[in-house]
Amino acid sequence: METLISVLPVYFFIIIGLILKKSFKEKIDEKSYVILSFYFLQPILVFWGLTRAPIDYAFIMSPIIYLYAVLSVIFFLIIISKRIFTDSKDRTIFIAISLVGNTGNIGVPLGIALFGEQSVAYTSIINIANMFFIYIFSIYFFAKDTFTIKKSVYSILKLPGLWVAFFAIGINYFNVPIHKDISKVLEMGAYSSMVIQLIIFGVYLSEVKIKTMNWKLSLHISLVKHFILPIVGIFFVLQSDLSSFVGSVILMQLMIPLAVNNVNLAALYNCKPHDVTASVLISTITFSLLLYFYIHIIKYFLGDF
Repeated sequence: METLISVLPVYFFIIIGLILKKSFKEKIDEKSYVILSFYFLQPILVFWGLTRAPIDYAFIMSPIIYLYAVLSVIFFLIIISKRIFTDSKDRTIFIAISLVGNTGNIGVPLGIALFGEQSVAYTSIINIANMFFIYIFSIYFFAKDTFTIKKSVYSILKLPGLWVAFFAIGINYFNVPIHKDISKVLEMGAYSSMVIQLIIFGVYLSEVKIKTMNWKLSLHISLVKHFILPIVGIFFVLQSDLSSFVGSVILMQLMIPLAVNNVNLAALYNCKPHDVTASVLISTITFSLLLYFYIHIIKYFLGDF
């Protein structure tokens, strides 16, 4: 219960974002917040996170184990999607977003709440792996009629966080010292990024209309995200030789709710963005209800963290 209480305050900033948009409506331009977060604060968070711990075996294997689990499930979704959905756009959404977790907005601050700041190095590198998945697999399914490998590579290369990640890994690998005053500024930017990301998440959730939700789609996506994917993740983590701490961080990242970026992609490719937003909401509620049990599941398989 003490661990759960330490996590729940993270949702305070999501509630602020929801109330902010509901209260001020069109005065709040979420795109401005997204630009601030994506191009300025998130790169600071990535740099700070990837220089928090030395590069070692666990640092390299954590995103690999994460991608093993995600890629294993996506092939399963491709096979069963036609049996579940008759609408082609529903099938596309089901495959494209079911595995894309909120590894940045929720994963990093939740990792700090559960495991402390030492988790940031692992949550940050897993977030980079999640970005690759989004910009290769998710974009492919959203835009398979117009998709080209060149376009996908170009989209990845435009990510500011990606270049900062390479730079941070280089700094880390060559043990370049970071002055303590600079480190403090980076920490301020990193925590600001987490707060802004949570507020943005709340702003997006405030626009969901319950009456028009596609319940079949949303519930099937939550079934995959919050039950099937964690089970597969437990299998891969237990098969690895990673420490219980790193394994716990990986499982937590696999369990977190759907990413807001799913809504952006759905809107970009005109693929039922409101249904995707509703799915993000249902996923977030499902995660909130399961969080207490998730914590105990992680402890059962991997021990106390």
